[in-house]
Amino acid sequence: MRHWARWYAAAAVVTLVAATACSPGGGGGGGGGGMAGGGMKMGPSPNTMVTGDMLQKAASSGDWLMYGHNYWNNRFSPLSAINASNVKNLVPRMVLQTGTEKLGSFETTPVVVNGIMYVTTPVTPTNDVMAYDLRQGGKMLWRYTHKTGQNSFGVACCGPNNRGVAVANGALFLGTLDGQLIALDQQTGKEKWATQVGDPAFGYTETMAPLVIGDKVIIGTSGAEYGIRGFVKAYNAANGQLAWTWYTLPAPEEGGWWGKWSKTTWEGEDLHRDIATEKADSAKHKDAWKTGGGSMWMTPAYDADTKTLFVAIGNPSPDLDGSIRPGDNLWTESVAAIDATNGKFKWGYQEVPHDVWDLDAVSPPVIAMVGGTKAVVEAGKTGWVYVLDAGTGKLIRKSEAFVPQENMFAQPTAKGVRMLPGANGGEEWSPIAVHPDLAYAYTVGLHQPMNYITHYAPYEKARLWLGSAFVAIAGEGQWGNVTAIDLATGKKVWQVKTEQPMMGGATATAGGLVFTGEGNGWFKAYDAKTGKVLWQFQCGAGVNAAPSVFSVDGEQFVAVAAGGNFQLKFPLGDAVFVFGMPKAGS
Repeated sequence: MRHWARWYAAAAVVTLVAATACSPGGGGGGGGGGMAGGGMKMGPSPNTMVTGDMLQKAASSGDWLMYGHNYWNNRFSPLSAINASNVKNLVPRMVLQTGTEKLGSFETTPVVVNGIMYVTTPVTPTNDVMAYDLRQGGKMLWRYTHKTGQNSFGVACCGPNNRGVAVANGALFLGTLDGQLIALDQQTGKEKWATQVGDPAFGYTETMAPLVIGDKVIIGTSGAEYGIRGFVKAYNAANGQLAWTWYTLPAPEEGGWWGKWSKTTWEGEDLHRDIATEKADSAKHKDAWKTGGGSMWMTPAYDADTKTLFVAIGNPSPDLDGSIRPGDNLWTESVAAIDATNGKFKWGYQEVPHDVWDLDAVSPPVIAMVGGTKAVVEAGKTGWVYVLDAGTGKLIRKSEAFVPQENMFAQPTAKGVRMLPGANGGEEWSPIAVHPDLAYAYTVGLHQPMNYITHYAPYEKARLWLGSAFVAIAGEGQWGNVTAIDLATGKKVWQVKTEQPMMGGATATAGGLVFTGEGNGWFKAYDAKTGKVLWQFQCGAGVNAAPSVFSVDGEQFVAVAAGGNFQLKFPLGDAVFVFGMPKAGS
């Protein structure tokens, strides 16, 4: 397999696209071609080692050094050479095709360090990492191939995805679908160490991009749909040894959070109507926390001033049958703050107590200054953006709904209950962007009405354990939107409807732009203040990944993966598009 990987590095497809390949502008767009010429400046790139100091200063960097661009996770680039005035001239400067054996959800955010781009593939069936030298026309420097264990494919919820790498101190860090964390040499792609984070036979899988803080690599786990016990873990970046673990479902001796019963009120509705029954059920199901779910799907945010990680924790297990997991089910469906040095819990805010609707807190948390207060912002599947005090976890405000809400929090029945947002949201795993100067959050929403139908199912190892079904309603329209929300007021500033449900994520820039893509192949630039579509380009496959923005030798570029999505069955592909201004002289 190692020999095959070396051979494939030489055979991979790299297409250079001329600056005149299309003339997109305003609301128009053009297709990508296979024409030669128009690549970036030639000459080898120095393979820069990313230091801890570089990561601390990533917010002001012209590179894209981590999944969310910086530790605040706000996906905001300070670059402004491409702006609202000239974005109409944007053209594809390069198309990099990964040449994977099969196609799958292509959800990576490219990490770019001084002209070297690192891209991960979906697991189809291998999980690959490639390093491309953008100064040499996208030449592949190396390709690492991880052969995923076959038993992982049957116990991986929501597609065999991978959303990217972390890079620091001469190494890249990759989470794999078979539950491993792997360190690669940044220069060569050779494996340095690998450690088993969770047992894939029980449903523990890794699809998120890890985060490096100092000498530690932070990673969570997927798999709540299979009756796991969720966690966040930190590993020594040098050798892969476990440093600490925080379980998203604390055991009784750790505070008894799971078995806690209470009369919880949500939007004026009593979710726990019979306290005596609730208390009795808590005793009956006292071990429910062992299989109670609580995935951390996405990359957390980090506040260096307080050394605090902010994590979003997803659904309990089984998803929709609450009878076997009484209580609030803390800390599922929550934003939680934990000490990054030792994994100790600081505070939690639960968006949906005792969730039976699969309304995860799954989109990555973002740190932002809101009215002089340091806040944590998270866009829920509920269709609200939550703004929390970063120091205390207290809710500052909840936004206006950015998607329709109807019959929310109605209890599922055997006959079925119509409800929206459906089980995909709201905001799915897609990361939001936050413009720090405007204090606007940019969401990408879904409108998918669903019927919720209950049925009892016992826990079985490595078997999907939902306890119900959620089914899209035939004949009802499905669509999406892009929304700007003023974090200071919670009001919608602007909203643009899209033809299909949105999934993939947004990125904002100091040039007054918001970039995001759609499942029909369109990649668009919006005016950050008004929502006007200023530019669009047809990529030929679903653009269901969050973009990155970076500069090479003073020239700004925008990169996005166009490869579709498993969950929503958008058209698949294997291309990373790199857009820039027309090359001088072309």
